[in-house]
Amino acid sequence: MLKLRSICKKLGAMNMQHLDLTAEKGQYLVLLGPSGVGKTVLLEIIAGLMKPDSGKITFDDTDITFAPPEARGFAIVYQDYALFPHLTVSGNIAYGLKAAKKGSAVRKKRIHAIAEMLGIKSILHRYPEKLSGGEQQRVALARALVVEPKLLLLDEPLSALDANTRVRLRKELRQLTQKLGTTVIHVTHDPEEAMALADNVAVMLDHRIKQIAPPVELFRRPSDAEVAAFLGMKNILAVTSVSKNICRVCDQNIHASSADDATSHIWVGPEDILLSKQPFDSSARNSFKCKVTGWEHYNTLLAIDLTAGEMKLTALITHASFKQLSLEQGNDIYATFKSSAVHCF
Repeated sequence: MLKLRSICKKLGAMNMQHLDLTAEKGQYLVLLGPSGVGKTVLLEIIAGLMKPDSGKITFDDTDITFAPPEARGFAIVYQDYALFPHLTVSGNIAYGLKAAKKGSAVRKKRIHAIAEMLGIKSILHRYPEKLSGGEQQRVALARALVVEPKLLLLDEPLSALDANTRVRLRKELRQLTQKLGTTVIHVTHDPEEAMALADNVAVMLDHRIKQIAPPVELFRRPSDAEVAAFLGMKNILAVTSVSKNICRVCDQNIHASSADDATSHIWVGPEDILLSKQPFDSSARNSFKCKVTGWEHYNTLLAIDLTAGEMKLTALITHASFKQLSLEQGNDIYATFKSSAVHCF
């Protein structure tokens, strides 16, 4: 288990203060945040390539705060892969094994085993310049994994790839690390990538970790409006006042069962909003007559943009529902959602 406690690091405009983080053995932990918040700096502090100004790092209860990188037994893969251009694929993969003084028989066995797992046996003789982006990424992962690291650190490893290769490789990466039981800390700015890969996601904003949660919980219950906005979540609404579970939003009243005097924002999941041509006969406490202002494709669904007075909402519906409702821009439509579907920050 990796534990970071009260890590501080000032580097130019970046000022990381008292940061805590834990990665359980065998866990795939994704560090998610925009550029410039210190994700790579934190990764390099974990790797031992950079020293914290203060704080403590332990791995399996051993203090490694100031241990050199080679004493930690970790491996790191960067966005640009950093393959040695003068070495073949086989030579690149063998590099760490040679540094660890493994014999030629052991090296050969491990190289062929990891190449088989990653589907790169047929390119072991090639040089990096002859490889595609996806092949280079597989070679970089093979070089990192062949030394059987105690912890694998990945810095935006998929961001340079085209969309199809990226989707395919993240699936392979998850399956491979699960099979090997590898503990992983993976840095990305892409919420979709985090959702697909992580056991736990740590959201990093303003040089701080704002929330750590499994992906489903994170996207269902973000800790605050800032986290929700970064995740690209729709229907984050500012609250001007609260009275007996009634939140004033723009010129509308929204009933929220969990609202209290500290509530400053609410969030309603677009998938929790029901649309109907007539008022919906249900126990739901919130129903608004809206205007349709537009729509866009959202994966296999449609995101319908609505206004109720000054309040803006987005609802997700199927293509079949869109056709059934015969929606057109400017149409009147009723939007209904339960009080329990309103999450308060």
